[in-house]
Amino acid sequence: MLKAFKHIRQFRAEARFSTWLIQISVNEARMRKRREHAHVIEPIVDHEDEEGNYTPRDFADWREIPSETLERKEVRQLLSEALDSLGEKYREVFVLRDMQHLSIEETARALRISTASVKTRLLRARLMLRDLLAPGLGSNLNSKLSFAKGTKPW
Repeated sequence: MLKAFKHIRQFRAEARFSTWLIQISVNEARMRKRREHAHVIEPIVDHEDEEGNYTPRDFADWREIPSETLERKEVRQLLSEALDSLGEKYREVFVLRDMQHLSIEETARALRISTASVKTRLLRARLMLRDLLAPGLGSNLNSKLSFAKGTKPW
C-alpha cells in the first residue's frame, strides 16, 4: 500500500485503480519471494581453498542409472501383463480413464454405457490390478484373481 501511495502520480487511469493496486501487490509479493529464495541459488564460480588451490565444483550426474532403467522397464512389463489379463470391458474403462485421462462422461459416451457402469468397471479394474500387482504375488500374474466367481469383495 505504501508503495502505491508513493507512486500514485504514475497511475495513468488506463485501467481501474483497483487493478493497478492489485498488480502492485502481486509484483511486490513476487519480489519478496525472490529475495527469500536468493540464498537457495548459488552462483557457479570457481572455488579456491585457503591455500589458493582450485577445487572443481561437484555437479549432479545426469546420466541414466541402469538399475532404475531396468526397474522402470520391469514395472512397465508387469503392468502390461496385468492389463492384458483383465477382461476387455474392464481394460477399456481403465485405459480410457486412467491412461487417456478422459472424464467419466466422455468414457461413458465412447463406450456407449452409463456413467454408473463406468464407475463400477473402473473400481473393479483398479481392484483387480491392485491384486495382480501386489508385492505378494510377484511374477505369478496368471494366478486366480480374488475376483473369481463367488469371491467378489462387494
